[in-house]
Amino acid sequence: MKLELKGVTKRFGTFTANDQIDLSVEPGEIHALLGENGAGKSTLMNIIYGLYHPNEGQILLDGREVSFDGPGDAVEAGIGMVHQHFMLVPVFTVTESVMLGYEPTKGAGLIDFATAGKRVTDISARFGFDVDPDAYIEHLPVGAQQRVEIIKALSRDAKILILDEPTAVLTPQETDELITIMGQLKAAGTSIVFITHKLREVRAIADRITVIRRGRVVGEATAASTETELASLMVGREVSLTTDKEDAAPGDDALQVQNLSVIDASGHVVLDDISLSVRRGEVLAVAGVDGNGQTELAQAILGTRAAASGRIALDGSDWSKLNVKERLNSGLGFVPEDRSTDGVIAGFSITENFVLDMYDQPPYANGMAMKPSVMRAAAVEQTDRFDVRLGTVDDPVSTLSGGNQQKVVLAREMSRDLKVLVASQPTRGLDVGSIEFVHRTIIEERDKGTPCMIVSTELDEVSNLADRIAVMYRGRIVGIVGADTPRDVLGLMMAGVPAEEAASQAAAHKTTLSEADEVAEEEEL
Repeated sequence: MKLELKGVTKRFGTFTANDQIDLSVEPGEIHALLGENGAGKSTLMNIIYGLYHPNEGQILLDGREVSFDGPGDAVEAGIGMVHQHFMLVPVFTVTESVMLGYEPTKGAGLIDFATAGKRVTDISARFGFDVDPDAYIEHLPVGAQQRVEIIKALSRDAKILILDEPTAVLTPQETDELITIMGQLKAAGTSIVFITHKLREVRAIADRITVIRRGRVVGEATAASTETELASLMVGREVSLTTDKEDAAPGDDALQVQNLSVIDASGHVVLDDISLSVRRGEVLAVAGVDGNGQTELAQAILGTRAAASGRIALDGSDWSKLNVKERLNSGLGFVPEDRSTDGVIAGFSITENFVLDMYDQPPYANGMAMKPSVMRAAAVEQTDRFDVRLGTVDDPVSTLSGGNQQKVVLAREMSRDLKVLVASQPTRGLDVGSIEFVHRTIIEERDKGTPCMIVSTELDEVSNLADRIAVMYRGRIVGIVGADTPRDVLGLMMAGVPAEEAASQAAAHKTTLSEADEVAEEEEL
């Protein structure tokens, strides 16, 4: 089935999310839609899936114009979508999740579980998914849950499958498995639209690549294009994908986390006896698949999440009894992962957001009297330094794009006199050019002697910034390793394999692949 978009435009008020988009996806093709967060990729796919109506333009399937009033219409037409955040019910079995809303029935209107289960088994066997139809969703690893979503789409005879940021919650090994699955689907004649901002994955699997920037198509490419070329298309200028840096010269331990445990409101242990330290003049990156305790670790250091046991200290000073304000005043710079909820106040001006927790301190105040002109001048200086795209610093911060709001948060936190920097997903929502700047700024902070802890789910970012890497899995530290640790070893650690065992498994896997290649060469001869 061929999919075509002609002149598709979608507006939200005065904001144009998609502007005259032309796109074609051939039968049995893997077509990557590449662009930074906020470029308009997901909006476009939601139009194809019937979640949004375009203001202008046409959608055609095999040359026939179609219009969808909802996802049900799109499914009827042969379009399936796997969302970045899975649409599964944790307490349902795989079979129940797959048939939900499309239940087969038998006599007296009873649900035919046997037929539904066989459908799951057949599709799973056909593509080698290895999914138990009777397993409960909550007991499956993330990669298996994604396979369930794909089975759900295929069970409804999807001829075109949309995958929205499908690797965001996967380990590198699970990503490799997904790429293999995509190749199998392509061979079976399924067209795939693959939405991503990860250049490495695009080059590994895509037949064609369409690049979107600020809601418009800015170019097409193939997998033969280099990552640098693709990045330049995304940003509109040449960028460096690696950060030039000298080797770290770490000093003594500054930030210390000792035997830290945290229990959430429902009584679950989300941090289990965590111990780590961050030395002066180094970047410690905390890696792991999203949802394995990294968020709670950062919140515990800030003080917004109470510790059940353990100790957090900076320069030997115990923070256990300090509130958030006192920790910030002690020299903590903190970049939260959710800027809209925890980083800015939408109704405040950009200037006010720059001094949220410093408005009562010099140079922004003299006793009880604030100094608006000083605040504004500082905001202008920082917005220039961080290239925040805005009208004026007097505008509400809500008028900025998500990426520019993130720059405001970064500028605020890194403008203070830091004794330690903790940044959670510091480049989420930023374009490649801005990421280049943020990475360079973090390294400059490190080189001043500041201990820096970076929490990131992006392995490329971890490898680019880290001097040491702490890998988390289900609330525990699996191991702390050097920055030169191979990606496949880090991937195994992110799946819970201890560091030494992960290195052994990765080495054994490479040996097996090498032997297989030798056998294949001999057979060819």
